[in-house]
Amino acid sequence: MTAHLNNDPMSDIGRLTQAAQEALTDGMVERLTETAASALDIVDRLNDEDTKDAVVHIIDRVTELHRTGALETLFEMVTLVHGAREALTDGMVERLFAFLEHMVNNLATEEIAELATHAQQSMEFASSEASGRKASGGMMATLSMLSKPETQQALQFMISFACHIRGLTLRDQDES
Repeated sequence: MTAHLNNDPMSDIGRLTQAAQEALTDGMVERLTETAASALDIVDRLNDEDTKDAVVHIIDRVTELHRTGALETLFEMVTLVHGAREALTDGMVERLFAFLEHMVNNLATEEIAELATHAQQSMEFASSEASGRKASGGMMATLSMLSKPETQQALQFMISFACHIRGLTLRDQDES
């Protein structure tokens, strides 16, 4: 058993190239040419400074997401959104839009807008009024403040408001 040992690397490369050429079909050569052209096009596009900066930024962000564990969360969210989208039926979408339309129609009234404006103005006034006062501490100061009719009216209003909200909430729960 004699082994043919050739110590000439150039001759080995030549034989390897010859074997590859003989094994390639026209279809394989065509696909290889298209793949090489696409690869060169991508490399050429990476020469653009803006594209290169964008790719480097994306790689940095993906690395950061991976390091913090947020990459897994991102993929879980994508899977969740995809599942929800796939689960939605036309009927569900129609009901969702009907609900949104109903909410907009109920909330987009002049009374609600006026209530929101009054609430905002009252909060701004109370905030500026409270920040301008020096707090006098102690039990006697609190008792003195509680003896004022406007303080008592405000407390009565808040208690009445809270009781009515609670009553309506309990009624709605009982009806459910």
